[in-house]
Amino acid sequence: MPETHIQTAFDRDLESIQATIMKMGGLVEAAITDAARALDERDETLADAVRANDKAIDDLETSVNEEAIRVIAMRQPTAVDLRTIVSVMKVSGNLERIGDYSKNIAKRATVLTQMSQIHDTSPAIRRMAQAVELMLQDALDAYIKRDPKLAEDVILRDAEVDQMYNALFRQFLTYMMEDPRNITGCMHLHFIAKNIERMGDHVTGIAEQVVYLVTGSLPADERPKADRTSFQKVAEE
Repeated sequence: MPETHIQTAFDRDLESIQATIMKMGGLVEAAITDAARALDERDETLADAVRANDKAIDDLETSVNEEAIRVIAMRQPTAVDLRTIVSVMKVSGNLERIGDYSKNIAKRATVLTQMSQIHDTSPAIRRMAQAVELMLQDALDAYIKRDPKLAEDVILRDAEVDQMYNALFRQFLTYMMEDPRNITGCMHLHFIAKNIERMGDHVTGIAEQVVYLVTGSLPADERPKADRTSFQKVAEE
């Protein structure tokens, strides 16, 4: 009976943490959408809202980590249950980073509203952001359903995001060479596109945690990367 009671308490704790994860995921999905829309529509008010709302995402990550540590200390979970707790903390960390990238996009969107629009690049960036948001929706769905096949599909789709980034990168180079006055604006747009590409990497990290949670090991094969530019480390902050 005591063991059953402890497991039931653990299950309740885990349900509470996972509910927080899903709430956090919803806020992050909205942040991606709103940041991209703020850029596309040159909406400073919406960009400011994305930046302000990032604190709520950060607070939820803190809550997840604190609750997970409490559960480990009080429930002394078995190896399988401990794997669940570890995956929860990693998922929340990935979500928090995606929220940070959304905030960074909103910051640059505010700057770009003060500049002349460069050709018709914003819709392409918005499409890239939509692709990442759909990946995130599926990754979170895979997490809740413990569906490794859906998670593996998300991992494969990251290559498509990389290809979209590569295409935008080439566009920006062309625009900068055509007219030096485009350089500043294109650099901001490049950093935005790179932030979205990094979001895709973090979504992939969430999907990898689903595979780990179900199978006990991370995907064996190194995930495909189609980012061929020389800017591997830019736009991290």
